[in-house]
Amino acid sequence: MKRKKIAFVMTILVVLVSAGIYFYYGFLFKEARNIESEMPDCSITATKLLEDYNSNPQNADALYLNKTIEITGKVTKQTDSVVILENSVFCLFIQKTKYQNINNKVTVKGKCIGYDELFQEVKLDQCSITKQK
Repeated sequence: MKRKKIAFVMTILVVLVSAGIYFYYGFLFKEARNIESEMPDCSITATKLLEDYNSNPQNADALYLNKTIEITGKVTKQTDSVVILENSVFCLFIQKTKYQNINNKVTVKGKCIGYDELFQEVKLDQCSITKQK
């Protein structure tokens, strides 16, 4: 009788551990998106993107949040891994950028991660430069 209880408990533990591993790898653990290889959901200018967020943040989130978008605008500031377009769109790159021309137009593709009310900037992550003018 005691052996049956131990076998039953061990079987339950094996099933629970197997279900936990399946749940973790099947639902929780997902590989990161490769934004550079994705087609953009929309193309927009930096000023229009900021206007959309300033006029109706909820609607803009529905249109752009967590989506791959292409932004065209004038480079106003650049550091090692950040390019700021039109003083309003903060583009964070995965690696250091080699773009050096301030005041030139550029098209950047990235994932929109939302609007930062403190800095009044729209933030993009995992960016890459697609066109330089």
